[in-house]
Amino acid sequence: MTNVISFPKPGITLNVSRIAFHIGQKEIYWYALIILTGFLAGLLLASHGCEKRGIKKDNVWDIALLGIISGIIGARIYYVIFSFDEFRGDIMSIFKIWEGGLAIYGGIIGAVIAVCIYCRIQKINILNALDVCCVGLLLGQCIGRWGNFTNCEVFGRETDFFFGMSINGAPPVHPLFLYESVWSLLGVILLLMFRDKKQKNGQVFCAYLFWYSSGRLALEGMRDTNYILYLIPGVLGISQLVAALLIIFAIVSFVFVTKSDKPYFEKLPGIKADNTRTMKKEVP
Repeated sequence: MTNVISFPKPGITLNVSRIAFHIGQKEIYWYALIILTGFLAGLLLASHGCEKRGIKKDNVWDIALLGIISGIIGARIYYVIFSFDEFRGDIMSIFKIWEGGLAIYGGIIGAVIAVCIYCRIQKINILNALDVCCVGLLLGQCIGRWGNFTNCEVFGRETDFFFGMSINGAPPVHPLFLYESVWSLLGVILLLMFRDKKQKNGQVFCAYLFWYSSGRLALEGMRDTNYILYLIPGVLGISQLVAALLIIFAIVSFVFVTKSDKPYFEKLPGIKADNTRTMKKEVP
């Protein structure tokens, strides 16, 4: 399971094994460790200083736990819906997530739904909670993409670009994991600069959706066709469509929450009506 990954033009060559170590006969994969590292790093970032932004640290940890569970479920459902032909002969394989097949947009949708339900039950402002947590989510995505590197998967088309990546001597391809990781890291920095300057709850989350989806829209067009979930075979990828729709949604929502005098979720039972940057009443 060791692959030779090289970047010919910079002159870098690495022997990369998918397996990090063994516990008895059990193989522990780098992919799982990297995803776990991304989750923990994102959680620590989101929980740091969260109380001064109106969200208790315990609530952030609850949201993170619910988010990762619902995110995995959502990511799998999304993948299965648009790749159902893979499972027609063996329906039970739908549940074998360890064999791969998770779509990040499905994960985001699943996590957001869980956050909304949790916040409604706990009487927490939904938009403020999303603002607090989305920066940590983007950091987790930034780190998690390196799991694709260790698995030698989700790469782009052949290229002569300086950072072209060769896998086991094959022609260089775009290292999309690297592009997306760098784009996400830049997004984390920008969101951290913006979150304490926001005027209304929801602005940071809208900025997150716009930033991530803009990068994803560009990178989807560079993917190897084997890693594209097509809505229209060979023409339109589902993630391209979702990214474009989310960019529009993010812009419209940002304008809406900025100009609105009342929060979007004000009328829902149990939701705090405050839509400003500070929420002192929720701080213990």
